[in-house]
Amino acid sequence: MSKRQLSQLVLLRPRPQLSRATRPLCRTFTSGANKSSSSRWVNGTAIAAIGAVSAAGLTYSMTTQKPLKFDARSLADLDERTKREQGVSDQSPLRLRMEKFIREQQKEIVAELERLDGKKFRGDEWTRPNGGGGLSCVLQEGNVFEKAGVNISVVYGTLPKAAIAKMRDNHKSIAEADNLDFYALGLSMVLHPYNPMAPTVHLNYRYFETMLPDGTSQAAWFGGGCDLTPNYLFDEDAVHFHKTIKEACDKHNKEYYPKFKKWCDEYFRNTHRGEARGVGGIFFDDLDETVADPENSFAFIQDCLKAFLPSYIPIMEKRKDLPFTAKEKEWQQVRRGRYVEFNLVHDRGTAFGLNVPGSRVESILMSLPLTASWRYMYEPEPRSREERLLEVLKNPKEWV
Repeated sequence: MSKRQLSQLVLLRPRPQLSRATRPLCRTFTSGANKSSSSRWVNGTAIAAIGAVSAAGLTYSMTTQKPLKFDARSLADLDERTKREQGVSDQSPLRLRMEKFIREQQKEIVAELERLDGKKFRGDEWTRPNGGGGLSCVLQEGNVFEKAGVNISVVYGTLPKAAIAKMRDNHKSIAEADNLDFYALGLSMVLHPYNPMAPTVHLNYRYFETMLPDGTSQAAWFGGGCDLTPNYLFDEDAVHFHKTIKEACDKHNKEYYPKFKKWCDEYFRNTHRGEARGVGGIFFDDLDETVADPENSFAFIQDCLKAFLPSYIPIMEKRKDLPFTAKEKEWQQVRRGRYVEFNLVHDRGTAFGLNVPGSRVESILMSLPLTASWRYMYEPEPRSREERLLEVLKNPKEWV
């Protein structure tokens, strides 16, 4: 740590909790400048973020004084000051580098989706009282996408004792405590196309860090993944999607893809229906220093996120203008109903996010489609394309 950084830490004192309310700022999103603060809900009681240990080192203001006591608000102020006065470099704390990276990726992804759709996203910037905030970019009733959301969120907060106990199951370095300051950051995306021949896709990459009382990092980890949910199965699309993801995984560890693909198949599953949500992809959690070096994990996350556009855009280019019937549109609505069921019944991240005080509900529920339906005892015709999809969802395939 430089003398300048240490002097900032010495001068910084915890403040009382601020009472200002969450303030959304609506504007039309463009893929150009965007330097606002971002925030991501804590993704799951123990499913939230995953991955690498790093934070600003902080000890004593003077050798004769006690260590400074930092709270979430103080850390948020320090991070904002660092970004404003020094910028983010390769020497910055990992959380700031991850934030910078996903902001850049959000701009790139939104720009490409706007090119594909022909309409602009709406961008909502919002802040949190304890620090952090987010940028929710949403497109509704576009030319290609009925609903699409690409969100960033950053959260500085305090975990209660019950949440700490659950986290200690996977992270023994976290000490028992009545409360614990944390930092959570993530980019989350869900795209629902109009055309039933074009697949829905979901993506989420996140970082989570817990803090010691002096503001230094206690434990940190990455998590995330992406998965494809078609209404009509084109085998070549599933192969392309999985092949692109596998190539990103294999650059870092050839065991990642088969392990994370299996994890995805098991997690994104409507157990009450006995079927998967889609044809899968990858999913992982708790990627911390016991799994890989933090810098290597960060590089892995970057390659996975950069692989999204090559994995999905070629599929959309082929499927977005295919003809379809009213019956096929009806099947899409039924499948979307199953998508909603998973998100509201089984997804731990959604459940946890809705229970975090001060959560932005609109951003959390951005993943739900604009339209869906539930038809009583709806069964596809024998030997139909719809029935074949169900067979694959009940028995996940190895695509590559």
